[in-house]
Amino acid sequence: MLFIENFFRELGQKIVDFFTNPTTLWAIGKFVIGVLVIIIGFKLVRKIVKKFVNSKGMGHFSTTLRSFLGHVISIVLYIAITLIGVSIIGFNIAGLSALIASIGVTIGLAMQGSLSNIAGGIMVVGLKPFELGDYIDGAGVSGTVTDIGIFYTTLTTPDNKKVVVPNGALSNSVITNYSTHDTRRLDLEFTISYSADINLAKKVLLSCAKSDERVLEDPAPKAIVTEHQDSAIAMQLRVWVRNEDYWDVKFSLNEIVKTSFDQFGVEIPFPQLDVHITK
Repeated sequence: MLFIENFFRELGQKIVDFFTNPTTLWAIGKFVIGVLVIIIGFKLVRKIVKKFVNSKGMGHFSTTLRSFLGHVISIVLYIAITLIGVSIIGFNIAGLSALIASIGVTIGLAMQGSLSNIAGGIMVVGLKPFELGDYIDGAGVSGTVTDIGIFYTTLTTPDNKKVVVPNGALSNSVITNYSTHDTRRLDLEFTISYSADINLAKKVLLSCAKSDERVLEDPAPKAIVTEHQDSAIAMQLRVWVRNEDYWDVKFSLNEIVKTSFDQFGVEIPFPQLDVHITK
């Protein structure tokens, strides 16, 4: 028992001596200060960058460019604050910088795809094929652009799915921007039987277009014959609408045309097969 008591007494004294040693206290103090600098610095960076991006001085830049600059500035400041924090703790910044540089080269060789994404992001911001809020089709996906980052562009699909697309793939693909212009042409395909009156079908289609106030008068709606199919005549109704009305008008006119064709006796054919039996 005496041995155990002496052991814990000596252990306790060593712990007290360790934490009361000026060198130890100085090292602990530097560590705490360095960690606080990093934590507080990161919080300040988020606030400062947000205010900078939304400031009046940045008002003449596009929303897309401001968002991209915000990402770049944040990363640079995060790295700088981290280096300041570890230098306060006591690490050798020169050696650490060399280590980071060598690691960066290694990571760069291993992440060539990511570097192409950065280049793609710069091209997207510089060439401006689309901006935040635009509805686009590119790299095999469609959706509304909600964020343009350094590596990825985020889209939200019409059914509210989040799609993250690498900037490299997006910048190298064909991009269709449906939001560049305020108006858009809506093409609706219909078929009528060969026995139906084409002129009557045209009048019905144009009447349906004029019945919807969302259809623009200029350019005027058009009803045309596009093709002679095997068992039907293909027709197309072309109307111009505002971007925000596109899908609603499309669904509405499809329903109205079917009802009107039935009302005026314009037959909509369906595939038929004639079988001839030879004895």
